[in-house]
Amino acid sequence: MSVIALDVGGTHIKGAVVEGGELVEGAQWSTRAERGPDAVLATVLRCADELVAYAERRGSKPQAAGIVVPGLVDEAGGTAVLAANLGWRDTPVRRRAAEHLDLPVAFGHDVRAGGLAEGRLGAGRGWPDFAFVPVGTGIAAALTIGGRPCAGSRGFAGELGHLVVRPGGEPCACGNRGCLETLASASAIARRYAEASGGTGTAAGPVAAREVVARAVAGEPLAGRIWTEAIEALADGLAALTVLLDVERVVLGGGLAQAGEPFLTPLRGALAERLTFRPAPTLAAAVLGPRAGCLGAALLAQDLLDGADA
Repeated sequence: MSVIALDVGGTHIKGAVVEGGELVEGAQWSTRAERGPDAVLATVLRCADELVAYAERRGSKPQAAGIVVPGLVDEAGGTAVLAANLGWRDTPVRRRAAEHLDLPVAFGHDVRAGGLAEGRLGAGRGWPDFAFVPVGTGIAAALTIGGRPCAGSRGFAGELGHLVVRPGGEPCACGNRGCLETLASASAIARRYAEASGGTGTAAGPVAAREVVARAVAGEPLAGRIWTEAIEALADGLAALTVLLDVERVVLGGGLAQAGEPFLTPLRGALAERLTFRPAPTLAAAVLGPRAGCLGAALLAQDLLDGADA
């Protein structure tokens, strides 16, 4: 028995066919969101068709599909409430996919799906209370409390990137100022370094966040300042998360987490400094990488089938 999984992002759509819990085929397509919301949804459905066809060629007709998307998500209603990078607003993704595929469809949030996968298969395994925090273009948190995902009353829990850590600071895309994302996301680190250096980059283009980290480790003062400010802001956000939810472990995803100890060591120290009255949670790098969202979507699809069989 197999399921198909789609992780829809603003730049790429990642897909997978999963049989017996094992990923047997992975694929990636360009989202091309500039074409408009209807075209993006049509592309998602076409990608799903390709995955179904692949599974059928293997002699394993998919029994369900899992689709996860970014932004504000109504998981119960199967709707993308607001996915700005896709142009989606109140888009009934689950209904359209189920009608198109004639399959049961599980629908969820991309970060929470990544947290589900890391919790069952990755760095959160065995930790009933943990947060999965991918640090990329934005910052979000998938919360697992008592072994169960926590989506909140409206499904919007975990928008850690929009926690104000520097009141009156830089404008954020959400409309507020001084949000965590404006300082500690990979895109913010690259942007702030470019602005502070007068746009200095490389022959290939602007300096990416991981290069800023490398320059900071090598002792460049400007990169060191930008990196330290990012670490301090992220520690503020994680400290607030810890005080409120008492998580035991924080699993950090995204490209910056793959930098390893230059990222984790200063963050551990800064977080411990802020939690003077209690132990800090353990910090670990995610292990599933860019596959986490797809694997989480597949787990949602499998859970849907398991629930139907119960």
